[in-house]
Amino acid sequence: MSSTAVRRTVLAASAAALALLVTACGGSSDDDGAAGEETAGTEQSAPAEDAGASAPAGKALTAAELEKVALAQADVKNGEVATELSADDRVAKDQISADDKACLPLVHGQGAVAQGEPAADVQRSWQGQSEAPSASKGPDGQDMTDIDVNKILLNVASYADGGAEQAVAGLKAAVEKCAGGFEATVGSDKMRITEVGGVDRLKAGDEGFTVNLGVATGGDGSGLMKLVVVRKGATLATFSAVNLSSMMTGAEFEVPAEVVDAQVAKLG
Repeated sequence: MSSTAVRRTVLAASAAALALLVTACGGSSDDDGAAGEETAGTEQSAPAEDAGASAPAGKALTAAELEKVALAQADVKNGEVATELSADDRVAKDQISADDKACLPLVHGQGAVAQGEPAADVQRSWQGQSEAPSASKGPDGQDMTDIDVNKILLNVASYADGGAEQAVAGLKAAVEKCAGGFEATVGSDKMRITEVGGVDRLKAGDEGFTVNLGVATGGDGSGLMKLVVVRKGATLATFSAVNLSSMMTGAEFEVPAEVVDAQVAKLG
């Protein structure tokens, strides 16, 4: 399945859902990787404001140092890691906007764009394919197995002078202020986030959490995206996760623990 289809599903869900549904019914994905079934295994329920205890930040890493600690193919057993985002997935910060500026941190996270002003940042993507049959059904009862695909866009950024802690604080504030939803534009794509919630604390890193974002997919339909945030010292990793079947059905999905755990482990 092409990254174009993935990006359109995330950012223009209603149009992409129809296109992908046709593809799913007519053929299978080209990706042979197998996504992990469990979510980032260290989750426990907690309010956003309690999502991790603050710890002193270390020094900011350079771009070259970030390249060494960012996710690589050898770090995961399943799925495909790309060290550069495709043209369809890549978006500049000045191409992102929201009708409420308080919600911008969430949109930046979903677009794999660094929060605030980092000393340096790098991007990665990971894509897998579920081996298990999908339990979800499409709008007309279609089997979703062929598009039960997990994809993660990852940004790893390093900050000086407490910037990583400030970035996490901004994301937590956005979760609270934007719970009722907002409108966003990413590049030429527009989307409506219907709700922000479902926050769970992560034990990984010095502080971290995962949050659910509902996305309007046309009519009364709503898809599901997830954002995982983990800070380790002065470095912040954000994982923008989407499952194509869930985007069309709104069904729950689990962020592959292997990917999150592998990246966090490399941060030290």
